[in-house]
Amino acid sequence: MIQWKKITALIRMSLRSLMLHKLRSLLTVLGLVLGVASVIIMLSIAEGAGLENQRRIESLGINNVVVRSVKPPQDDQQQQRQRLLEYGLTYDDMQRIGDTLPNVQQIAPFREFRHEARYLDRVTEARVVGVQPEYAPTNRIEIVQGRFIEPLDLEAKANVCVVGAELAVKLFRYESAVGKTVQIADRHRFQVIGVTGTKMSSAGIGSSLAAQDFNKDFYIPLTTDQKRIGEVLVRRTEGSRTAEKLELSQLTIRVTEPKHVKTTAAAIESLLALTHEKRDFEITIPLDLLERAKAQQQLQNFVLGSIAAISLLVGGIGIMNIMLATVSERTGEIGIRRALGAKKSDITLQFLVETLVLSASGAMIGAIVGLSTPPIISAITGRETVITFWGPCVAVCVALATGLIFGIYPARQAASLDPIEALRRV
Repeated sequence: MIQWKKITALIRMSLRSLMLHKLRSLLTVLGLVLGVASVIIMLSIAEGAGLENQRRIESLGINNVVVRSVKPPQDDQQQQRQRLLEYGLTYDDMQRIGDTLPNVQQIAPFREFRHEARYLDRVTEARVVGVQPEYAPTNRIEIVQGRFIEPLDLEAKANVCVVGAELAVKLFRYESAVGKTVQIADRHRFQVIGVTGTKMSSAGIGSSLAAQDFNKDFYIPLTTDQKRIGEVLVRRTEGSRTAEKLELSQLTIRVTEPKHVKTTAAAIESLLALTHEKRDFEITIPLDLLERAKAQQQLQNFVLGSIAAISLLVGGIGIMNIMLATVSERTGEIGIRRALGAKKSDITLQFLVETLVLSASGAMIGAIVGLSTPPIISAITGRETVITFWGPCVAVCVALATGLIFGIYPARQAASLDPIEALRRV
């Protein structure tokens, strides 16, 4: 049966003993303080970075399959022989995928190229994207002013556009963008009908996905893109001239259910391989990327937690060292207690309680430091940090266990002292 009064008395005695040597006690628990704090801080930073990456992947849609055109490699002689480089996805590919695969719910095509966008004397580079109305919901794009491209715009091949949030600020400053006219490539003029909200960039998500900063996009109807700009893009650079024919840059294919995503992606790859011998396309499955990101996050948490746990190990060694010194200093006290009838178990319990008081003090201080630091890091760096419930719990429990394990040996050393030899040091 647990004797709570006895344990309470031992805790009070331990606190008095530790307060007699405040600086030594503080230095002893410093290792545990740093260990617990570093575990919490490192895990919160890793968790925040992992969640940010997962949100980027989820923004692509876990029900989606992304098929992107890729320029096939060519040597210099081949480029000279071939004046027009034709590659990538086509409207026929899109039609074939929609007609053949039963689990395809929606296909959002687009074609992109980079050009200067001009309004008055303000000029900035933009990613011009020819889209259909399905592009916005498929890519989770929010409209904060005006509206997005609609079916009537496609039918009329209208000269209208929707601008990204950052592009709107650069071109129009703090004016309302809707109704203004923007000039593209010094030739084409488009009337702004909407402005998108700020959206996280997809840079770094998947090897087959190009970096997409949606905030700098300039959206026009896909039919207008075909009519005004055409399928052949001519690039002039320092005396050379290259022409490329690209019908579609990317297809974002929404599947009915997540369980059909991987099988549908495999079917799309087989279907495209029949007509694309040059392998001028790449397929990315956001669901696969999300699963890999979660697995990588778990591994990263384990590695960072293991590195931070070394501080706890060092702290435990420090506690054992100071408790061995304490046993040596209090040999006379131990002899008197044994002479007055104290058992070995009483001596062992006394020193274990002192060890646990030290460990608990270090764990609590470390937890306070660890929980208060991540918000400061977020405020300074702007990066998200996430404190999970299990992070502080694991850190504190490991700290207490470390202190207890490293305190057993000094406690047994104290209990095994010969009472007569101990009394001689009084």
